[in-house]
Amino acid sequence: MQTINYIKHLISACILVFVFASCNDWLAVDMEDGMLEDKLFESNEGFQSALNGVYNRLNENYASTLTMTVLDVMAQYYDVRQNSDHLFHVYANYEFSEPSFKNASDNLWMRQYSQIANLNTLLAHIDSKDSAIKETYCPFIKGEALGLRAFLHFDLMRIYGPIYSVDTENEICIPYQETDSKEIQPLLSAKEVMGKIIRDLNDAADLLKGDPIRTEGVMAEDSKDLNETNDFRYRQYRLNYYAVRALLARVYLWIGDRGNALLVCKELIAENEEKLIFPWTSRTDIVNSTSPDLLFSTEVIFGLYNISRVNLFNSYFKNTTTINNALVFKGERLNDASSKLPYYFSDETDYRRGTNFWSEETLEQMTSTGNASQPSICFHKYADVSGATESYRYMIPLIRMSEIYLIAAECSDDFTESIAYINKVRNNRNCVNIELQSSDTEETIRQYITSEFMREVIGEGQLYFYYKRLAMEEILSGTEFSEERWTESMYLQYYEWPLPKIETDQRVN
Repeated sequence: MQTINYIKHLISACILVFVFASCNDWLAVDMEDGMLEDKLFESNEGFQSALNGVYNRLNENYASTLTMTVLDVMAQYYDVRQNSDHLFHVYANYEFSEPSFKNASDNLWMRQYSQIANLNTLLAHIDSKDSAIKETYCPFIKGEALGLRAFLHFDLMRIYGPIYSVDTENEICIPYQETDSKEIQPLLSAKEVMGKIIRDLNDAADLLKGDPIRTEGVMAEDSKDLNETNDFRYRQYRLNYYAVRALLARVYLWIGDRGNALLVCKELIAENEEKLIFPWTSRTDIVNSTSPDLLFSTEVIFGLYNISRVNLFNSYFKNTTTINNALVFKGERLNDASSKLPYYFSDETDYRRGTNFWSEETLEQMTSTGNASQPSICFHKYADVSGATESYRYMIPLIRMSEIYLIAAECSDDFTESIAYINKVRNNRNCVNIELQSSDTEETIRQYITSEFMREVIGEGQLYFYYKRLAMEEILSGTEFSEERWTESMYLQYYEWPLPKIETDQRVN
């Protein structure tokens, strides 16, 4: 891992960016790291500012690389692989040795661990004897910080770690940084890392048992009580109690602990069905002609808040995007056999196949010999909806409720129960029920789950990890669609990124 001294300077930079903007009187403070750090944690507000800074900086990796662009390109959602001039060509072809891939990997690693360092500094000050944090705030800030530390490590594990199994769990992969020590931490085995992630998530869940989301809902608006702050509101944009538990289900499934994953999912589903904290998004909201909710935002358990989301859409998804930058589905017409959509959506009535999600476009590109054009299917999930409330206009989903139903379906040994969980998702996407057949096998159930999962998480960076967890060697193609061929081979080594140079250089003797 990059030296902790360097990360300490990143902490200072983070504090400067996110705190000085509202604390101009600090500008006269001596800029030594320790003094600046102590100044930040002199008040309860400082703890909140430090944690908010981490949430804000999640956008550095998760607003693009780990959601709608790089990881989804590597899952072959988009028509990229055969275009050698495309901005994301190296990712579509898993060219780990290319300088641009190496640079992206270095940046991803550095940002993740710098955020982990920020969290560890925050946690150290929370646990100090003379901590200034208020007693009522402590479980929330500490619980969210522990949950975020696990969240960040888990995605590093999913990227750089092996395909997890009893045969690979002892392979050395990444460090688990859990203190504010300046010492370089050892690389740990996959099993050790996953054990620490589970520990942190369980501790976080215990601290967050009193999360107001469990009684008041997501509270996606300012309080109408002038005497109440918004510190514990907007819970979809925080790693709330349900998000921690959902992440725990995701983690258990990653290590093959289906029993515990199913137990967590059943608890989440039961509590949500009773309280409707994350209700299924209504048809009215999905097909709304002026501000369609294409994120199914009411179902999002945890997401980013990104006011620049429209810039990402304009850069990669809008019909004015150039051919070599565009992240589009292959095809000229929505329902042609040469289009990707019919291979994704077997139900024509599926909301996710609706025309407000997709459009037939012709993209343009200036070349040395003139203009080039390319018919394409453009994806509108992240289009700006000016009439939408801020509760989802700037949202990028990271964990959603439908994933919990699909995890439960995968982990259940009862095929009838599995089909019921899958149909719960399908019913709320306007699809017909799947009928259990006497010939159905575990593989058949998995195919049903795979089909639903890939439709649910387009633009959210989760399909690549799904394929990796299952060590899938044949995946749906982004470029080949015909009755003869619509999948492509996936080599298992493409699921494990090499440790970045910024890390390996620190460990040279």
